[in-house]
Amino acid sequence: MKSFSIKIAETVVKITPMFSQVFEMCRDYLTDEDPLFEIETTENDLEKERAMADGEYSLSYLETLAVYRKIVTKLVFLDILLVHGSAIAVDGKAYLFTAPSGTGKSTHTRMWREYFKNRAVMINDDKPLVRLKNDGVFIYGTPWNGKHNLGNNISAPLEGVCILERAKENNIARISKKEAYPTLLSQIYRPIENSEAMIKTLQIADKFMELPLYRLGCNISHEAAVTAYEGMKGE
Repeated sequence: MKSFSIKIAETVVKITPMFSQVFEMCRDYLTDEDPLFEIETTENDLEKERAMADGEYSLSYLETLAVYRKIVTKLVFLDILLVHGSAIAVDGKAYLFTAPSGTGKSTHTRMWREYFKNRAVMINDDKPLVRLKNDGVFIYGTPWNGKHNLGNNISAPLEGVCILERAKENNIARISKKEAYPTLLSQIYRPIENSEAMIKTLQIADKFMELPLYRLGCNISHEAAVTAYEGMKGE
């Protein structure tokens, strides 16, 4: 498979894969710009991914995981984090919903799209990138956007981060960094095999949690989307 370059979170990365699946999933992010760094996968990388996987997957799929793992381990030195969550923008401002898998993040952001219609656009439904810049915190779409392939090659200023919980009645409340820290840290990719990158990740994560943080209890309804939006907008 030939090398190609993609641009994510304003960073150009050259990728030399073993299989074509990585190229196919990255089509919307291809660029001819000069790369900042290069990524190449090996059979050993795929074996590591197989050992960590929660099921049986093809080698080509495991390579997509290995490539992203290598990329984000380098991106952390540019103040960029991978956060497991569903990111959506309304009127050009982004909101990130995070929680353990199976809680209903994708379902909740679907309620946003149904309620806000053309005002809402998905940024990434699974593994967006968050970048801390001098003029604010921004969230970016990536090719790694979940099993439903929901996302776009766009970015937006991140207005708030919300921990999602299931509840019969919809409610939202502002929470402290201390309250949010255990859950948020568990949803941030941490390169445990690279001590330098791990230290940098924890430093950026601490700054990332200076954003407005919320806890949302919600059911599956458009009312839940309204409750979340109005709570995070301070209305």
